[in-house]
Amino acid sequence: MNLSSLRPPAGQRHPRKRVGRGMGSGHGKTSSRGHKGQGSRAGTTSRAGFEGGQMPLHRRLPKRGFRNLFRKRYAIVNLKQIAVLGESAVSPELLFQRGLIRKLYDGLKILGEGELSVAVNISAHHFSRSAREKIEKAGGKAEIIAA
Repeated sequence: MNLSSLRPPAGQRHPRKRVGRGMGSGHGKTSSRGHKGQGSRAGTTSRAGFEGGQMPLHRRLPKRGFRNLFRKRYAIVNLKQIAVLGESAVSPELLFQRGLIRKLYDGLKILGEGELSVAVNISAHHFSRSAREKIEKAGGKAEIIAA
């Protein structure tokens, strides 16, 4: 067996439908478009979700909730993740290099889940109240980066 002998399974590949090539082809005259009607003319395309004039599904379903266009999205890291690093100074760049955050979005926010046993100086855009208290209790510093 070699690459030149490979063939697709029987019935997988179909011959191309050649329309408008005479009555004997089975796709002659109206070229499989039927008589008159919307899809029979040249250049007709219907938009995505069009259901032939019936109210489309995306319009039949109720709208729910509110999406704030101006919302801020933050990369989130917990104190327990920082404790595992074993670093004395933590910045968004370090967390990115170590793979704790994939993208910074609108900034980095430190949350207070977990405990710190050693003093760590952390630079971030936001801190939760519990995270700030735990960092300062361990002897570290919570430094806010201006956005």
